[in-house]
Amino acid sequence: MPVHFLGPAAPSTIALPFFSFCVPAGFPSPAQDHMEGTLSLDELMNIRAPHTYLARADGDSMIHVGIFDRDILIIDRGREAEKGEIVIAALNNEPLVKIFDRQGEQIILRSANPKFPPRYLLESEELYVWGVVPFSVRFHGKY
Repeated sequence: MPVHFLGPAAPSTIALPFFSFCVPAGFPSPAQDHMEGTLSLDELMNIRAPHTYLARADGDSMIHVGIFDRDILIIDRGREAEKGEIVIAALNNEPLVKIFDRQGEQIILRSANPKFPPRYLLESEELYVWGVVPFSVRFHGKY
């Protein structure tokens, strides 16, 4: 799945109201009208600019981990990728988002869609991991 870089994430000074009850996605329940406090999205998503930047996903190879076409990816470039984490990487200078995996010395970039086979890194290929994707943001309105 290719990515399109949007730029660095700037810290926010806005704290949003946070309500302590969960919003039911099934049958409605009585509303609870008390606010627990405020919550900063910077704190929630551990945004530590300048180590954090944004990119937009392109394609459907990561849908089974909840990353869909046009989602915004929050990327932490201050962490080293561990096995099983979603990463932004450049494979032969082509940016992409994949699941980072390793079997011994063999690096594997996995998709999260069975239509796309795993990509085993060849010795002649160049791979740079640019960061780890801990969060994504999806727009649910009309385009």
